[in-house]
Amino acid sequence: MIEVGRICVKTVGREAGSRCVVVDILDESFALVTGPKSLTGVRRRRANIKHLEATELKVDIKRGCSDEKAVEAVEKAGLATALKGAA
Repeated sequence: MIEVGRICVKTVGREAGSRCVVVDILDESFALVTGPKSLTGVRRRRANIKHLEATELKVDIKRGCSDEKAVEAVEKAGLATALKGAA
């Protein structure tokens, strides 16, 4: 269920409980995620897939997109307040 554009909740670490967007799938165990930091405080980093809880929400982004493009996609989908509210 983890795929590019999927909005997830981080379950472990200092950012636990914060929402993030999957930007890339690195391998079977890790994904590249971003908040983006300007929206949720989650910085762009590698995250273990076991530490992510997928939601039903998804934004339309391309694999490896920049944080700026991710912000645009989240705002276009009208999910900016949903991301901020969980932080």
